[in-house]
Amino acid sequence: MSVLVVGTVAFDSIETPYGRAREALGGSATYFSLAASLFGPVRLVSVVGDDFPRRHLRRLARRGVHLDGLEVAKGKTFRWAGRYDGDLSEARTLSTDLNVYGRFAPRIPAAWRGSPFLFLANGAPANQLSVLAQVARPRLAVADTMNFWIDTTRPELLEVLRRVDGLCLNGEEAKALAGERNLIRAGTRLLEMGPRLVLVKKGEHGSFLFSRRLRFALPAYPTGNVRDTTGAGDSFAGGFLGSLSGSRRLDGRALRRAVAYGTVVASFTVESLGTGALERADRGDVQRRFREMVRFASL
Repeated sequence: MSVLVVGTVAFDSIETPYGRAREALGGSATYFSLAASLFGPVRLVSVVGDDFPRRHLRRLARRGVHLDGLEVAKGKTFRWAGRYDGDLSEARTLSTDLNVYGRFAPRIPAAWRGSPFLFLANGAPANQLSVLAQVARPRLAVADTMNFWIDTTRPELLEVLRRVDGLCLNGEEAKALAGERNLIRAGTRLLEMGPRLVLVKKGEHGSFLFSRRLRFALPAYPTGNVRDTTGAGDSFAGGFLGSLSGSRRLDGRALRRAVAYGTVVASFTVESLGTGALERADRGDVQRRFREMVRFASL
């Protein structure tokens, strides 16, 4: 089944202790799409400027990403620059230029409004609500968010939570949104706000899934080749939803497997600056690491 994603397609300029990349293909929707496309077709809705190279569009199309929802507007594409130090756990943002994305009003193509799986990548809650108003009820709708929206647009964000099935965010964001210092209490509190599952991303420490019937934690895949963590969270979400898009039932077993697939897919993302390692991975590579992950997690 197809997965619909609404988010950013961008140019990233990245500095890490392992090198630099200037104006590399990036953005939340890009990383999510490349990850989810390992499992099936992806429908991407975003906006780029008229400076966006066609070769990048071909890179996405080769991976089975459908681009009928990608608007090309007059002006410059979204740009982000960041620097990682030490253990690469968090980037220091050097600049953010929204450019054409600052005027973006998502428009979902009519043929895509019945997409069974929806990912609302990190963005303004007003835009996320606009998308939810345009689509038929998905089988599973998941939203991402960040501290900026938690601090500045809380009422709109709470409305998003009441209308989606899942929420994806990191540990500090989960605590801030829930008003709790303890992650377990935060996960329980977030479920009370509306979503039926909460995915907490914890970087090198793995992830935690909360639902009304299930709590499940998994460590990160043990790669010793971490070069750049940009896009790892969106890749995790892409692997998670991509895996579920092929499941008949969204039960506990499917959710646990989806967390493992998300973890494995994200492990490829961190092994190069930008999207290179993720683009080179294929389903066979994913399956091999998935089997290893199952062995690591077994008692």
